[in-house]
Amino acid sequence: MKTLLWKGIAYESIEYFKIEKKNENNVVESKIIGSQNGNIYDVNYRLVIDGNWLIRAFEIESEINTIKRKMTGENSEHGWQINIMTNSDFKGFKYIDISLTPFTNTLPVNNLSFDMETPKEIDVIYIDVLKNNIVPVKQRYTKIADNKYFYENLNSGFKGNMSVDEVGLVDNYFGLFEKIAEY
Repeated sequence: MKTLLWKGIAYESIEYFKIEKKNENNVVESKIIGSQNGNIYDVNYRLVIDGNWLIRAFEIESEINTIKRKMTGENSEHGWQINIMTNSDFKGFKYIDISLTPFTNTLPVNNLSFDMETPKEIDVIYIDVLKNNIVPVKQRYTKIADNKYFYENLNSGFKGNMSVDEVGLVDNYFGLFEKIAEY
């Protein structure tokens, strides 16, 4: 088991994160609290990830300015079920990206085999918790040094560098998140 704290710089947040091995899967449980643009939020998420760092299921519960919401997803051989409904927009997608945490960047970093300076494009289910929105996006990761990656969201044009620790968890996502404690 590994426990850590991330500080959300852009999202004015703190995240208490735990990952542990349960049978053949990794299970993540995390709590994020913060405020941004007049929104005070409390987010709890739970992820089930297989041994190849591919997401099997997610559950996100949030309270934003007293409004409570829940989002769920499950990846099976028939495709993604988002909020209990099969969604063909995400057929063949392997990854998710949750807006308020750097953890979901760990999934492609640990799953894909990278050659130095060779970009990898992926399709991602982007979950914007504050906007209660789930959309498909294209992302690109490029390994630029040992434990350093250049990230690009090809839909929005956002770009940034990130460094990861020895197990692929984000140490610093420049301008967005930084790890401030680990156990």
